[in-house]
Amino acid sequence: MAKSLRSKWKRKMRAEKRKKNAPKELARLKTVLTNGGGDVLMEEVKEIATVVAPEKLIEKTDTETNVAEGCKMDTDNKRNKKSLLDQHGQYPVWMNPRQRKKLKRQRIKGKGKSKPSKGLQW
Repeated sequence: MAKSLRSKWKRKMRAEKRKKNAPKELARLKTVLTNGGGDVLMEEVKEIATVVAPEKLIEKTDTETNVAEGCKMDTDNKRNKKSLLDQHGQYPVWMNPRQRKKLKRQRIKGKGKSKPSKGLQW
């Protein structure tokens, strides 16, 4: 489920909030660990949590998308554009049963017709 516009917006805003609050949370975690726990070393905390500036994240995702654009995935290449069937005769996951039934009727209707040959028939 969770595909409505409202839930997408809420997920997006939660992600923005996480980005905004990440440095504060890390600073708070470091102060708590330095004050309270003498057992835990800061080197271990540095290995676990790292703060990255948002600009670097944006640059990193841009380079990843450029690499992804170069190589094309062949997952959906063998799908008929008219009937939307793949090579195994399956419809896409997103298609509802009503649409499937409609396309099937069109396919069967098209098979039954035979074109008369051109020219004289005796």
